[in-house]
Amino acid sequence: QVQLVESGGGLVQPGGSLRLSCAASRFTRSDYAVGWFRQAPGKEREVVASLGNYESLIHYADSVKGRFTISRDNAKNTIYLQMNSLKPDDTAVYFCAAQVPIRSWPPPEYDMDYWGKGTQVTVSP
Repeated sequence: QVQLVESGGGLVQPGGSLRLSCAASRFTRSDYAVGWFRQAPGKEREVVASLGNYESLIHYADSVKGRFTISRDNAKNTIYLQMNSLKPDDTAVYFCAAQVPIRSWPPPEYDMDYWGKGTQVTVSP
């Protein structure tokens, strides 16, 4: 069982930045994938960024390419999402998720094994 806890959400003005963190309980194996997803009011949950067990395995949604960066600190069992140049359309609840073991790329929302409870990000003047 993997537990995921997100933090770092909040209210930010357009053009601003936030860094989300996802603290994970210890992974018992190294072949896993993690991802950030988001769900805006009235919309389906969508993938934002994914990171595989190799650093070369990185995927971004087109809407966030060049603005968001996913990364991992293995020593701290923490996954990050650095969000820059935020837009009002980025407003959503952001979720961290894991697929253990990794079995698809990029891992789709319906095939993730573990989920955090989410953190709210609001981009507004």
